[in-house]
Amino acid sequence: MVVSVPDSPRFKVALKQTLLFGQEPSWELFAILVVYFVQGILGLARLATSFFLKDDLGLTPAEVAAMMGVVSLPWVIKPIFGFLSDSLPIFGYRRRSYLLISSLLGCGAWVAMGTVVHSAIAAMVTITLCSLAIAVSDVIVDSIVVERIRDESQSQADAGSLQSLCWATTALGGLVTAYLSGFLLEHLSIRNIFLITASFPLLVLITASLIQDAKVAMPQNFGAAKSQLQKIGVAIGQKTIWLPVLFVFLWQATPSSDSAFFFFSTNDLGFGPEFLGRVRLVTSVASLLGVWAFQRFLKAVPLRQIFLWSTLISAGLGMTSLILVTHANRALGIDDRWFSLGDSLILTVMGQIAFMPVLILAAQLCPPGVEATMFAILMSICNLAGIVSHESGALLTHWLGVTDTDFANLWRLVLATNLATLLPLPMLRWVPDGVSDGEPERVPDLSRSSEVLLAEAELEAHIRLVSDTSP
Repeated sequence: MVVSVPDSPRFKVALKQTLLFGQEPSWELFAILVVYFVQGILGLARLATSFFLKDDLGLTPAEVAAMMGVVSLPWVIKPIFGFLSDSLPIFGYRRRSYLLISSLLGCGAWVAMGTVVHSAIAAMVTITLCSLAIAVSDVIVDSIVVERIRDESQSQADAGSLQSLCWATTALGGLVTAYLSGFLLEHLSIRNIFLITASFPLLVLITASLIQDAKVAMPQNFGAAKSQLQKIGVAIGQKTIWLPVLFVFLWQATPSSDSAFFFFSTNDLGFGPEFLGRVRLVTSVASLLGVWAFQRFLKAVPLRQIFLWSTLISAGLGMTSLILVTHANRALGIDDRWFSLGDSLILTVMGQIAFMPVLILAAQLCPPGVEATMFAILMSICNLAGIVSHESGALLTHWLGVTDTDFANLWRLVLATNLATLLPLPMLRWVPDGVSDGEPERVPDLSRSSEVLLAEAELEAHIRLVSDTSP
């Protein structure tokens, strides 16, 4: 249903062309954008969660890193949510019912965080439920957008504009809460932040009824799903697909020192919530800058070159953290806060540039006919690599004896994790690059469907950035 703006045709045209990127305003579009906005604004609780685990529950850096791996599990099984939504309608609806359930689950989980969670196990279960709610709503709203593009037979430009609008809406939600996540924590209790966050999923609950979702009278046919799974099995068995996927997995599964560094920033450097909110704002803007820089300058560069140079440069820039860890910046007359802000800005831009080839490669590897399901599986493998990164980082942190008060070996942890990012580079030849032994190598061009998948991947990556509960 198209929104009617009486006696204001010029306003409607201006709204369509400026704020809505050329999309026709409708109640359904409004509901879709609310879901994406909520996914971004849920980042309000990110810093509160980190301080809750560190201060209220007294967890060590290794324990927090291990927990963050567990709570990321819902993002690994995202294809299951899509399969259930397609094949198992609830009360006759394939999309609307799942949005309602995810919003209620998210609201209830954040209320629990603000009231009854007092142990590490309870926190892990509850934060996992929060993550599950976001992952389910992400799957459902992505499928709604894809159906809208397909049903309305939009041109590639229009399809891209809708994806860009959704991505911008999530980015707006993330930017709104980036600084507020720290500022409010300076003035409100952690549990009050959780209770405020619990109100946001209710926006999805209120607007879900505006989603156009035809009632399904009969159960879905599982024969098509079985045939699709067989095609995926054949595709995964091809060497030209599983070798690049294996490289990406190894490339992203290297150990992380993020949790230990958060403890160092707060307990040793004395960074408070308000300043960390500023850092979050800087990294959110830097992420957008990284995407822009890649699209503007690097989109046509062969994937192998981007993987190689972005990895080498990121590893080298990552070593600058040693300056902060050893307090060498103070000897140079550089304040800890200014150094941290600059370091976060540069590293985030490079990190986003380095991650963009993963999204492009995933879109290219999807065979025709099973693009959506195959792409969801590939992104789940990337998310699984993130869990391995958290867990291996937790083991390394524990082995080196880095705790909430002892950071003597933090420099070794930072050094090891940065050098580890170089280990997968010998396998870089597994990635298609366009040429092989003087002969053209088959690297599929991005079709319209692949462009949509790539845009969805960029959107998911940003949702993970702004709503992730890890430090």
